[in-house]
Amino acid sequence: MIQAVNLRSGMRYVDGNDLIQVLEANHHKPGKGNTVMRMKLKNIRTGAIFETTLRPDEKFEQAYIDTKEVQYLYSDGSNGIFMDNVTYEQYELPLDTIEEEMKFLVENSTCEIQFFGQEVIGVELPPSVHLTVTETEPRIKGATASGTGGKPATLETGLTINVPDFIESGELIEVSTQQGGEYKSRVS
Repeated sequence: MIQAVNLRSGMRYVDGNDLIQVLEANHHKPGKGNTVMRMKLKNIRTGAIFETTLRPDEKFEQAYIDTKEVQYLYSDGSNGIFMDNVTYEQYELPLDTIEEEMKFLVENSTCEIQFFGQEVIGVELPPSVHLTVTETEPRIKGATASGTGGKPATLETGLTINVPDFIESGELIEVSTQQGGEYKSRVS
């Protein structure tokens, strides 16, 4: 069991039949009364994000999550299909629950899926991925690697990010998977 005061961002716990992930946890001392925990939480099974206030001494069962390395195979329109790299077992995850992660996954890319017991609950991406730029404005003459500007670029997954002016369509770039994606470098 874990007390609400000890919950931190990224931790997961069980609340009744719900599997909850902590997105934000803040101590709050109102003008009168006792300290409370203001929490931003995500129901992992439904994808719903909500905010709540908890007493610091409330106890919850901590959820232990296992991960397994898999290869993303394809999307069938409603599910993402993943294959275990060792046993070749296939797993299906509803696209609406992994919508953000799909912005960084291309066929045959490697990632990890998360398990709570036998239940598949999510995808964990590597810190960065290599993606091809499919559309961007033409190269700007005189643009250098130290250029401070930038331009929007659409990647092969449909994700649009800001890239330096010297990047062209068809180039392979490294993109951070944190905070919605950010250009890191050109891949040779």
